[in-house]
Amino acid sequence: MAQGVLEGIRVLDFGRFIAGPFCGALLADHGADVIRIEKPGGSEDRSVLPLAPTGEGGLYLQMNRGKRSLALDPAAAQGREIVRRLVARSDIVIANMPQATLAAIGLDYASLAAINERVILVATNAFGRTGPASTRLGFDGIGQAICGAAYMGGDPDAPRRASVPYVDFCTAALAAYGAMLALMARERNSRGQEVSGSLVSTALTMSNAVLLEQAARGVNRIPQGNLGYASAPADLVKCGDGGWIIVQAVGQPLWERFCAMLEAPEWLADTRFRDDAARGEHGHVVSARLRTWCAARTREQVLQAFERSRIPAGAVHSPQQALDDPHLAAGGFFVPLAFPGIPAPLPVVDTPIALSETPGALRGRAPTYAEHTDEILREIGYSAGEIEALRRDTIV
Repeated sequence: MAQGVLEGIRVLDFGRFIAGPFCGALLADHGADVIRIEKPGGSEDRSVLPLAPTGEGGLYLQMNRGKRSLALDPAAAQGREIVRRLVARSDIVIANMPQATLAAIGLDYASLAAINERVILVATNAFGRTGPASTRLGFDGIGQAICGAAYMGGDPDAPRRASVPYVDFCTAALAAYGAMLALMARERNSRGQEVSGSLVSTALTMSNAVLLEQAARGVNRIPQGNLGYASAPADLVKCGDGGWIIVQAVGQPLWERFCAMLEAPEWLADTRFRDDAARGEHGHVVSARLRTWCAARTREQVLQAFERSRIPAGAVHSPQQALDDPHLAAGGFFVPLAFPGIPAPLPVVDTPIALSETPGALRGRAPTYAEHTDEILREIGYSAGEIEALRRDTIV
């Protein structure tokens, strides 16, 4: 495997669930030595969507690929000493937890910088660093709700969150971006710094255009389910064989091709559809005709027609259909990784950004619980006897 851009960079990952751990996974994909540190007995994110006989779940296997595992008690004096030695030899510390919690266990930036002035702390939380809610806990759905996305993505009487935790993943990606910026800054001034982010700031960033519209025009949009509001066609539609498709068109050229495909030339002169904004306001009219058109055809016939007209559309897949999709299978999106106790390799999605000269890659499976404890402790100066004593005292 080619040497990664981050070869030689050591990362301590105290993260849990997604926003912290996926940041670490992205760094590991590009060669960083990422050490996942968790409490004795294992952290609560290990068993989300359990798959392995030992309890590891799908979330854990994805978030922690390519890492090493160390379990210790950071509250004990000996555990803190282990953390101190690790920080002294590390470049980045990742932690997605409230500021007060960081300070309580000695992972706030002031404490880390006192050990190693070059260390970079990447700290994310739910609500940000300031404001009356800054100490509150939260998961991805909180971000989707507070920014207006769950409201806009539902029906008038039923807000709906997305089932995939996109706010968490985007927060992790932004945190990794911040870590890279901090590494570049350190090349110039030899000092570390704190990189901070939050689920709320990520969610607001992703919904900002709608908030800007509300502030400027006071439109008070009403949620309309799958129907788009900024252009049309933009909807999920059922075909004659029971399969569903999604179609999204923005801009006059796509609209003209869509009208030709549906044999609706009269719409080109209809003032209801004069531009994207107007088409969005009358999207229910467009979708009604599209539903009738799709109901007379199979999903494959519909998708072929959209492709011939060069209009963006795609199949709505179940999870199994996604795994069976020939393009996804042939496109190199999945990397088969084995995990102890699971009979067949699992399709873990490859690192999502490709570099032509210095590509990243999944550098191994997620670690089993505390798999590398002895190895890591030896690297920071502990003898076999000392390691055994730490284990006997349940420090590690």
